[in-house]
Amino acid sequence: MSKILIVDDEKDIVDLIAYNLEKEGFSTLKSFDGEAALKILKNQKVDLIILDLMLPEMNGFDVCRAVRGNSATAGIPIIMLTAKGEEIDKIIGLEIGADDYVTKPFSVKELIARVRSILRRLQDKGKYADKEEFSYQGLKINYASCHVSVQGKSVTLSPTELKLLFFLSRNTGRVYSRNQILDHVWGDDTFITDRAVDVHIRRLRSQIEKDLENPKYILTVRGFGYKFADIK
Repeated sequence: MSKILIVDDEKDIVDLIAYNLEKEGFSTLKSFDGEAALKILKNQKVDLIILDLMLPEMNGFDVCRAVRGNSATAGIPIIMLTAKGEEIDKIIGLEIGADDYVTKPFSVKELIARVRSILRRLQDKGKYADKEEFSYQGLKINYASCHVSVQGKSVTLSPTELKLLFFLSRNTGRVYSRNQILDHVWGDDTFITDRAVDVHIRRLRSQIEKDLENPKYILTVRGFGYKFADIK
């Protein structure tokens, strides 16, 4: 049973989300501020976090950064709740490591669909075990253990970033449009726009590339999309 941590300072919203998730067979934990959420994460194993952006004292951005900055929690997927129309908040949230976002007011049914989609992506990581390892110019990937390192230094990626890297590295030299990447990495039940692909690519590059202006692993093909470097 997957355990979901819900972080929001509005008790009614937390209770509503928890009730509906539990009806669908999930286990839930509740937190009404950022610091309390981080304390829960220290003591309990959590499979996914639903995180409100507008929290008292420690906001959702800071909580997200803290989660991603801790090796023990860095791999936990995060769905961020944002105010309606705040596009910049969505982009910033994705840039600091959120896997998806939901705009308030939201449909509980849609939120649960997104939870299922992200957890399914997490489970899909095991599909890459048929080719266990990949190595190119200092970048090493173990598909079975989901371990990534650059020049011998371990890199911790979010589930979405990991699957994006897996997909591109298993198809070196082939160019994919943003929509094709959405289809392959996020699947048919994606709820995000192709602009989010750019954000996740940028986030992934910041983790594995030494020079963001001149990447050597994940390359931009102007006017079309992205590819992993050609390997001869």
